[in-house]
Amino acid sequence: MSSHLAPQAKELTVGELADRSGVAASALRFYEREGLISSRRTSGNQRRYSRDTLRRVAFIRTSQRLGIPLAAIREALGLLPEDRTPTRQDWARISERWRADLDERIRTLQRLRDDLSECIGCGCLSLDRCALSNPYDRLSTHGPGPRRLIE
Repeated sequence: MSSHLAPQAKELTVGELADRSGVAASALRFYEREGLISSRRTSGNQRRYSRDTLRRVAFIRTSQRLGIPLAAIREALGLLPEDRTPTRQDWARISERWRADLDERIRTLQRLRDDLSECIGCGCLSLDRCALSNPYDRLSTHGPGPRRLIE
């Protein structure tokens, strides 16, 4: 059963926020515990969220899909204004902080895609080319894991 928010309402219940954002109420409570969103409590101890929380939840979900850690998301949200609804410029400023990291991730994923047919990710190109690409297992001195793919 879906609840609908009256247009004049200034705040959302946890159920309304869940319905509007597509995020489970349990996840919203988790976000609140983690300091990503906040609510006020009514006299009956019920959560009430400001309407701009919808944008924050959308930002959180999108950031998570990009692989941004919760700590970085929390830090970014802390840079948003408390006294007004964040603007497009506010969000752009926040997103710009992650551009270099995302660009590096894209390069890493492209390298992984391009090398995947020859590498099983053991630390070298260990199929039939291992002796040529990693003679005497020299990459092992650089640490464990798929060194060619993470360097």
